[in-house]
Amino acid sequence: MNIESYVSDKYNSKTEWFEEEVNSYFHQRRVYKILDTKEYLAGKHKILNKPSEMWNKQVYHPKKIVLQYAKTVLNFSISYLLQNPVTLIGEDITVGLFKRIYKRGRYNKLDFDILSNMVKYGNAYEYLYLDNEKNIKSKLIDAADSYPVLNDFGEMVSFIEHFTTDGISYYYVYYPDKVELWSNKGTYLHKDDEYINLSGLPVVYRNENEIDNFFGRSELEDIISILDNMEGLLSKSVDGFEKYITGIPIITGQQLKGDGMPNDIVGGGIALDDGATFDFKANKFNKSAFETLYDTLRQALLDVSHTPAVSLNSQDVSNLSEVSMKLLFSLADIKAGLNEKNMREGMQGRFEKIRKLLGYTGVDIAEEEFDSLNVVFQYARPVNEVDIIDNLVKLRGINAISIESTLERSPYTEDVSVELEKLGEEGNKSNTE
Repeated sequence: MNIESYVSDKYNSKTEWFEEEVNSYFHQRRVYKILDTKEYLAGKHKILNKPSEMWNKQVYHPKKIVLQYAKTVLNFSISYLLQNPVTLIGEDITVGLFKRIYKRGRYNKLDFDILSNMVKYGNAYEYLYLDNEKNIKSKLIDAADSYPVLNDFGEMVSFIEHFTTDGISYYYVYYPDKVELWSNKGTYLHKDDEYINLSGLPVVYRNENEIDNFFGRSELEDIISILDNMEGLLSKSVDGFEKYITGIPIITGQQLKGDGMPNDIVGGGIALDDGATFDFKANKFNKSAFETLYDTLRQALLDVSHTPAVSLNSQDVSNLSEVSMKLLFSLADIKAGLNEKNMREGMQGRFEKIRKLLGYTGVDIAEEEFDSLNVVFQYARPVNEVDIIDNLVKLRGINAISIESTLERSPYTEDVSVELEKLGEEGNKSNTE
């Protein structure tokens, strides 16, 4: 089912069909969920809604401690995969061409933003186009402004980008062959402009979701309940110190009357009759129980989010071998592997659209050369560089590994192709000498 059939069946071929599509219950519920996630990451947490109460005949404002662990955990997941820029490999000519496109389009930063949207909101959408100078660029569409149009088979047949500025609603409606801009500026909804769509519909990036094959699931949903309990426990504990642990003075027996203690004595005191006692009565605070509960919640947060304890200063380490380091970051590697799979799937769609756009500029890439194009991710795991280099030297010494593979695995190599060119130039210079 294409977009024409979809509009005909569902909206009776109405010209402004996209307005009803955007206002549908399904899309509104999905967008509100994204907005709630944005507000949470901005610091609007459940604990802030805790009401005031009466205590000792006065209004008491309870403590509302906000823990922004969510941003720390999500930022670690993003940086662990893409802190080191991805490496393009394949045929030299094709790789060189795509590297120039990556550099001009600032795709390394774009990849970081795409993964950030995918992790936080479940989906990310990238639209590729040719600018006025025929350079290939990409636009990252805000997840809260994105409305994919799916047919009965779960295939995207159109895409709507909708946002409101100064009370004016704008609609970018993406068709496979064109893009229409609509707005209600003035008195009614009308078409402002129309563009030729060379790249087709936006590229979709999504993470894992067991109940939906198109829309991903925010990773925040797995940890938000743990964070709410951590904030509640910490806030209640601070309230307990102020309200219930403050001592109440208790006097047993007769207090002497008169002037009491002399004024020239440093400090103060009270005078009691023989056999009288004075002390403070206070509720006891179970420090061990608090530490056990809080540490359990914190450890659950690390386990569910696949975050190594050493990354949040929860574990002391020193003089670790390469194997021990891999064990510490094994959960992070598993999580990065899932994110890599999702990013790689979206990047493949990006490469196909770049190839399509290159065709409009007169550059054709052969099928075999395009199939050789691939991307390599370098995780930001701490490594023992001495052990890696020693192993590479040994493998190279027995001719068990090529120079190119050695450079790819070297912790000091940023661009394998450039290093190979430099080595070739050094070899030619040596032969000439």
